Amino acid sequence: MHTSMNTTDTLTEVRPVVARNVTKRYGRHTALKGLTLDLPEGRVVGLLGRNGAGKSTLLNLASGLILPSEGTIETLGVPTVDLDTPQLTRLGVVQQEGRCIEWMTVRQHLDFNASFYPGWDRDLERRLTEALEVDPKRRIAELSPGDRQKVGILLGVCHRPSLLLLDEPAGALDPIVRMQLLDVLLERLRDDGCTMVISSHLLSDVEKIVDWVIALDAGELVENAAYDELQESFAEWTVLPRRGELPGQFDEPYVLSREGNWRQAVMRVRTAEPDAAARFAERHDVEVRSRPLNLEEMFPLITRKRTT
Repeated sequence: MHTSMNTTDTLTEVRPVVARNVTKRYGRHTALKGLTLDLPEGRVVGLLGRNGAGKSTLLNLASGLILPSEGTIETLGVPTVDLDTPQLTRLGVVQQEGRCIEWMTVRQHLDFNASFYPGWDRDLERRLTEALEVDPKRRIAELSPGDRQKVGILLGVCHRPSLLLLDEPAGALDPIVRMQLLDVLLERLRDDGCTMVISSHLLSDVEKIVDWVIALDAGELVENAAYDELQESFAEWTVLPRRGELPGQFDEPYVLSREGNWRQAVMRVRTAEPDAAARFAERHDVEVRSRPLNLEEMFPLITRKRTT
């Protein structure tokens, strides 16, 4: 039976992941630099960044697969070096290239994994196996990269974790199966309030389900915000002169890029001011036509190296 959370519960609420001044080095290469963040609970988080930005390193740190060179990181209220059965049974991890036991069949591998999790959900396993079109009788060694990825998703999800970390979970899947996977993830969130972190280059897929965005650039945190806030702040403006010609440049700090000529300019902007377009139009005696940006269009603006 569901009961409301009392004041004491609120005060002792445990964040899914808490990182404080985390740096991770591999030899001379620094993958993460002084990262500090609190992962919001009950959100679907899109973890964005170019190749080498530090996304997989952050997920591996959060899951305890590697330890930080400096700083501290806690997962489900425990330093990752001390993660044990109580936390690991609540943690789900889907890696881009998951490792499975080659000689086992899919059925044997699922049963083997289920033996470690008292909360393994056989009904969820059955529905996912059917939705993702996985043949339980086939041996792991016989599977294509896409089918291996499907098995990895089953292994990471069927014990109903409260924190699910997914590193490029759909990279080898076709568009139809990707949509089925997104439906499954949304169902998990609705049923259990699971916190999910999804690292993916398929931004058109990710934006359909995420409600929070964390972005890394060259190992540094450059964005940590609700997705709807980003949607409200980013826009593309088409600017036309009401008379004469457009100025050679606009000096507003929220103008991120400009293309065009003296007759028309197309600009990407970021501003939290709701009336910024109207004020800009009045100041420069221009007409402004605004449209919102999707996540794929925001991506290069969010992840480019900050100079301020």
